Amino acid sequence: MHWLQDLEEKARLIRRDIVTMIGAAGSGHPGGSLSAVEIVTALYFHIMRLDPQNPDWPDRDRFILSKGHAAPLLYAALAHRGYFRREELLTLRKLGSRLQGHPDRKSLPGVEMSTGSLGQGLSVANGIALAGRLDGRPYRVYVLLGDGELEEGMVWEAAMAAAHYKLDRVTAFIDHNGLQIDGPIREVLSPEPIAAKFRAFGWEVLTIDGHDFGQIIGAVEEAKKIKGRPTAIVAETVKGKGVGFMEHQVGWHGVAPKPEEVERALEELEGGKGRG
Repeated sequence: MHWLQDLEEKARLIRRDIVTMIGAAGSGHPGGSLSAVEIVTALYFHIMRLDPQNPDWPDRDRFILSKGHAAPLLYAALAHRGYFRREELLTLRKLGSRLQGHPDRKSLPGVEMSTGSLGQGLSVANGIALAGRLDGRPYRVYVLLGDGELEEGMVWEAAMAAAHYKLDRVTAFIDHNGLQIDGPIREVLSPEPIAAKFRAFGWEVLTIDGHDFGQIIGAVEEAKKIKGRPTAIVAETVKGKGVGFMEHQVGWHGVAPKPEEVERALEELEGGKGRG
């Protein structure tokens, strides 16, 4: 399957860019950026209807990065998709850069919402979906939430509203890597059981391996068939995925790798060439 190999290679390159740009910036959030690479890669390079040359195309699909601290992942995907030159990635968090620590929709094409204050993305996704319904537009809205982010009460108000208004063009991915800045989500303020909660709020719920492109794409295709209710895709992921010394380590939530660690990570990712 040539398309699968292409997606795996794209994910590898995006991981390299995430590590490189955070290392160059000296600050950032590698763990949760790396955990969602396959999800965002599948969306931007296989699933969503987009036109980088016309980023405001009214019928484009929308992506909301609710966990805004994973901005390096979004920036890398946008650069690879052609929204701006990849060289600009190295300006992450630099004074005057368009690539701020959290996404700014006013400064960078392709960013649909300025995020960073956790819990707000799903509410905005609902509003965009309602606007599309009123305007008769065919677009779909995808939103990526962190599992720790589900501790925010606003998420559940938005979940209730999405079901109430039958927003079947809203698909929420939950990056279920089990870790947040202060430790395991089950110990900080457990949002579990996540799938059961979304079902109780009236959502269709699918649980997948968040690093398996076939499962990600299959889940989205299933979500497109669901009528009258939104879909939550609970994606089981690994914090720091792809960089061995970062995987499953809460300490890499918001710490930049040192130059020698960047080199180690890039060597490992180069060794995974062709395997995602």
